[in-house]
Amino acid sequence: MFSLRRKHRGTTSTALLPTPPQGAGVLSCEVVDPVGLPLHCATVTVTNGATHSMMVTSLTDPYGRFVAMLPPGEYTVLVTADSLEPVRRSATVSAGSLRDLGQIQLPPSPIKELPVSGSWVFDPPHTAIRFIAQHVGMANVHGRFTRFSGDIKIGERMEDSYVEVSIEAASITTGNRTRDSHLCSPDFLDVRRHPYIHFASEAFVHRQGAQWTVQGVLTMHGVSRSVQLDTTYLGMVNGGYEQELRCAALATAELHREDFTLNWRSMLARGIAVVGPRIKLELDLQAMFQGPDTPTPPQ
Repeated sequence: MFSLRRKHRGTTSTALLPTPPQGAGVLSCEVVDPVGLPLHCATVTVTNGATHSMMVTSLTDPYGRFVAMLPPGEYTVLVTADSLEPVRRSATVSAGSLRDLGQIQLPPSPIKELPVSGSWVFDPPHTAIRFIAQHVGMANVHGRFTRFSGDIKIGERMEDSYVEVSIEAASITTGNRTRDSHLCSPDFLDVRRHPYIHFASEAFVHRQGAQWTVQGVLTMHGVSRSVQLDTTYLGMVNGGYEQELRCAALATAELHREDFTLNWRSMLARGIAVVGPRIKLELDLQAMFQGPDTPTPPQ
């Protein structure tokens, strides 16, 4: 068992650690942020130095600590966290002993250059709109929408920007024709009456580093609801069809299906096989700066 007592900041007592199995050693470290505070939920990945195979990956505890029991050998330790630069360390673990790496401080990541102000247009071949929903009583259902359009207006201040997305509801695909037809039916999306799913932003809110929240209104199945897209900005580069300027971002949101469609409990009572009440939406976006020389993306 672990003890909550510690000698002092940055050190670990072997008396406070679990007893390793016969022939194993203990590897530990304390992860701190750029100002020296314990970093909770940093990811620590340990790789075998000889085989390059991953041995363990885990999150730091609320005190920034990581502890693992490993066979003797040479290891590479990679520590990562959102909006911070990763740090790599080497460690030798011996049987029956503790290898404490001490404090590992993650420096702030360089600030990514924000998109230039102006109009940007989606590049559909390099953009994906995906979703994951749990099939009631069974495994997850993975799907995507194949036809959509959208554009982005970047303001002089990023907070003044605007994004709009229009999705053809009938373009839903999950790899099963029967299920796709049912999802298009009045039980779910009812694509004849509501052919489009539409999102329009209302605010861009900076959280930290490359993390933003895009607040807006999602209209689906004839119902409009406020949603938040947790967005990671991935940067801006020149490249693509004709070395045009483009930017990328990854946005996710959790939707509650009852906010937009029929009650899933009611459908269960009628014997209709349905997906669960929560759906994870993911928008993997790449956009091109719109100018006189912007190429037309291939279909």
